[in-house]
Amino acid sequence: MSRPVTLFTGQWADLPIVDMARKTHEFGYDGIELACWGDHFDVDKALEDDDYCGSLRSLLESHELECHAISTHLVGQAVLDNIDQRHQAILPPHVWGDGDPAGVNQRAAEELKKTARAAQKFGVDVVNGFTGSSIWHLLYSFPPVPPEMIDEGFQLFAERWNPILDVFGECGVRFALEVHPTEIAFDIYTAARALEAINHRTEFGFNFDPSHLHWQGVDPVEFIREFPDRIYHVHSKDAITILDGRSGILASHLNFGDPRRGWDFRSPGRGSVDFEEIIRALNVINYRGPLSVEWEDCGMDREYGAEEACQFTRQIDFSPSAVAFDAAFEKG
Repeated sequence: MSRPVTLFTGQWADLPIVDMARKTHEFGYDGIELACWGDHFDVDKALEDDDYCGSLRSLLESHELECHAISTHLVGQAVLDNIDQRHQAILPPHVWGDGDPAGVNQRAAEELKKTARAAQKFGVDVVNGFTGSSIWHLLYSFPPVPPEMIDEGFQLFAERWNPILDVFGECGVRFALEVHPTEIAFDIYTAARALEAINHRTEFGFNFDPSHLHWQGVDPVEFIREFPDRIYHVHSKDAITILDGRSGILASHLNFGDPRRGWDFRSPGRGSVDFEEIIRALNVINYRGPLSVEWEDCGMDREYGAEEACQFTRQIDFSPSAVAFDAAFEKG
């Protein structure tokens, strides 16, 4: 089993897709995971221009690139979030509109429905992304947080996302939440609760990204074991904790790349994620989809890092054994 190694373009959206496709091929990747921002995948054009999807596929094929998923992290964040000025920087103007929070939430939800239809037209069956969360700010229970406030957050998730997931179901497309701080699900317990809130409907699963689990102290392998039928896509991404007694995992309001932080992202293979055990766990659940590099490392040139990350991810992947190692000793 040779899983395709792909590159997520979210951190490269400053480059035109024609340049991004060429570079992705030159870096050695088998495919590309297209972000729905920049000009990498335009949802409106995919739906309105009959030539757009075919032309984009032709561009990718000219660089020998597959595409298994598109990603809508930025707009997805605005479906559940309590909207403030930060969101204007990440949202397209037609979703931000006049900035009225309720309107932004509603327009983001409609954009997610359109994204499902665009994915179907483009020929991919997974859309990765975020959900946002109306209760992330309640993480630390002081002032004391009544349990019903958390209940209401998961109820709101179901109310806003079930209509979106209805469209995903109609299109034969699955939504894969990247379990992540600031989302409705950020660890094993909250992921289980999110599934319960939507009655475990199959349109909703996870984009497994070990980095966000690792720095929180959650074992990524345990996540795979807990949700073997919900791993719809996988990111190859690394992180490291730097707990020197001065800063913790809350990171002290210090931005990424600041050496005083208690943790940071690293190029795959340069952090402390145990990819060996992750591959073994993915083999157990028979995951055959892509290993998609989401490259983030403030201390490394991104082109050097992207090429190295491709090589690393390809090297750490392996197929499970087709026979028991001691089968030769069995009696006939």
